[in-house]
Parts: sequence; structure tokens; C-alpha cells
Amino acid sequence: MALNIENIVAELENATILELSELVKAIEEKFDVTAAAPVAAAAGAGDVAAAKDSFDVELTSAGDKKVAVIKEVRGITGLGLKEAKELVDGAPTMIKEGLSESEANEVKEKLEAAGASITLK
Repeated sequence: MALNIENIVAELENATILELSELVKAIEEKFDVTAAAPVAAAAGAGDVAAAKDSFDVELTSAGDKKVAVIKEVRGITGLGLKEAKELVDGAPTMIKEGLSESEANEVKEKLEAAGASITLK
């Protein structure tokens, strides 16, 4: 006797949560398996996501030395004077996105040396 997948799916769609829970328990007992294994795998995937490999540099404040910050933003982004000024005036705003950790820290150090407040995301 072959399984009729469509009928099984239709039955599952109409089942209550309690019935599905009982089904899971019956399968676990019959085949000596556990439904907890996929949950553990999902938790492991969360650990991988925690190890970031790209960072965004956000200008949170230009500080007191706005002109120096604008000059540094121009050098980092390659923008013109007007665009860099608009970017700095629009703080908080992203300066660069998708950088490696070392590149992001380098940009952060340059901007902080110019007087800006920076956040890495």
C-alpha cells in the first residue's frame, strides 16, 4: 500500500493542536526518535549568525568639530563637499556599510579623531 501524501497533508491541515501533539508523541514512541533535534539545530544556527562578518559605520553626532568631520567623511566616502555636509548634518546616518571588522574600526577611529561620535552596527 503506497502512501497518499495529499490525503495525509489534508488530514494534518484539519487536525487540532492537541491531535498534532498526540501524533508527534506517537511517532516519537513508535520510531524511537525525538522532535527536539531540529530545535537544537536551530539554536546552533543562531550562534553562527552572532558572529558578524560585516559592519556598518553610523555617524551618531558630528560633535564640536563639524568641519573636520565633513572633511573626514569626504575622504572616506569619496563624496563631494555638499553631499558630505548633508550626510553629516543628517546625523544619525550611515557612513559606510558592509565593511570588515578591521575596516569598520579604522573608519571609526578616523571619524572619532575628527570629533565625531560613531556606532558600529
